Amino acid sequence: MEQNFHQREHDKFIPMTSITSGGGVQVKADIYYYTDQMVNIGFVGHPEKGEWVLIDAGLPHAASEIKSVVVDRFGKGSKPAAILLTHAHFDHVGGLAALLEEWDVPIYAHSKELPYLRGEKSYPKPDTSVEGGLLAKMANLYPNEPIDLGNAVQALPENNQVPHLENWKWVHTPGHTPGHVSFYRENDRLLFSGDAFITVRQDSFYRVLMQTAEVNGPPRYYTTDWKAAFESVQKLAELNPEIVVPGHGVSMKGKKLKNGLDRLVKQFTDLAIPDYGKYVDKENNLYQ
Repeated sequence: MEQNFHQREHDKFIPMTSITSGGGVQVKADIYYYTDQMVNIGFVGHPEKGEWVLIDAGLPHAASEIKSVVVDRFGKGSKPAAILLTHAHFDHVGGLAALLEEWDVPIYAHSKELPYLRGEKSYPKPDTSVEGGLLAKMANLYPNEPIDLGNAVQALPENNQVPHLENWKWVHTPGHTPGHVSFYRENDRLLFSGDAFITVRQDSFYRVLMQTAEVNGPPRYYTTDWKAAFESVQKLAELNPEIVVPGHGVSMKGKKLKNGLDRLVKQFTDLAIPDYGKYVDKENNLYQ
């Protein structure tokens, strides 16, 4: 493409990984996700039917891995009809600039995420003081600067429909970021939750490395509005998802998912909200 996309601030290696890195899981015939170090990238569409979409774009330097998965799954020369973003944190947009050098495709995100995708506004800095494990203490390594994709990115439709995905809807799930969204297919109750809730304790180096499966709230070091985060978890639990593909962790389904979500909603203050941190106000009864 002729347009130059700016993503220099994200052009660095992040020292985080997991035992599932470099592997993929086919959840359904048309649902596949690939793990880039410790973040999941979704591919939605039947390999034999042509049109498909990409959900999120991984960490910096993820583009080559994404392209390799595309060749294996959809064939050489294939590209998505669109790229959908749950939010614009560095570990979900890392491959975008490089992908757009080759793919002339639209990108969709919530309108409240557009400033972070058009170079206009930086996220609040991650909180290294927050209660949590080693990965929370390392959070100063994570970029918080915006990338600049210009007009290549546009707002999701206001009617909650998802471009190029029939029978899907997007759900506004703020808290982790102002414009965070999740993607939900009603006919089989399949959910891409992004970071609204995840299935690994993201601040624990060991649990991330081993991908210990458990329903958790959003990553603590990057969540700035815990009241909204709780309300978003409630909203997703009310959808009663049968299968979830989270932004971090392994896919989960059935009773284990339902029980984990129910527990998270009932015990959100204790399970999700850290005891201390600059974005925490546990003294006020805002959450339950």
